[in-house]
Amino acid sequence: MKKLSIVVPVYNEERQLGEVIQVLMNSPCPIDREWIFVDDKSRDGSLAILESLASRYGFKVIAQPTNQGKGAAVIRGFEAATGDFIMIQDADSEYDPNDVPLLLQPLLDGRADVVYGSRFKKSGWQVHRTYHYFINRFLTVLSNLFSGLYLTDMETCYKIFRSDLLKAMRLKSRRFGIEVELTAYVAKIRARVFELPISYFPRTVLQGKKISWKDGAAALFHLVRFNMFTSLEKAFSGLPDRYRP
Repeated sequence: MKKLSIVVPVYNEERQLGEVIQVLMNSPCPIDREWIFVDDKSRDGSLAILESLASRYGFKVIAQPTNQGKGAAVIRGFEAATGDFIMIQDADSEYDPNDVPLLLQPLLDGRADVVYGSRFKKSGWQVHRTYHYFINRFLTVLSNLFSGLYLTDMETCYKIFRSDLLKAMRLKSRRFGIEVELTAYVAKIRARVFELPISYFPRTVLQGKKISWKDGAAALFHLVRFNMFTSLEKAFSGLPDRYRP
């Protein structure tokens, strides 16, 4: 049976982590799941919570030796993943794991190699935070222009990849630039990309949101770097022939 590996980067999420884990573990999935939580050297009790719940729910915990950023945590999780498909799940309640079965279906049907969950396709009644909404839309437009891959939500956390494709990527981003890098690399190859609507419930900085304007500015650099100055050979190692352009 097919298996989905879900990588969950964690940094200072003590306040709601236990509740989030319970929601994630009880969410539906049509195939087997492998949960990989990567603690990015949290300064609060996040790692202790993960370790206390790991045996109950049967998930894997990886502790980063130093704080390196979301991208580094995600890459570490990708390396440990053993599933046929791999995705990222944030350790908060912004994204609804009940959307995952819908996103998985094109992959299970053999119609897609990558599926994006878009927060901006018409799917629900959620209200977006104005600043983050416009930044996300602006970066997505620029990404589309640079990559030639038309998306409505490049920065979405919910991206599901075929494992053989994702593991061939030579990912370098340490922080939130990982979203730009993943999309830039997908655009360089012959991958079948789907984009489907998802729900989204944005939180504020006071509620623990960590991305800032500095990450938005850095994304502009990453857009140029990974789209214009990273060749196919630098982006991939051991890429299966069926993905080669």
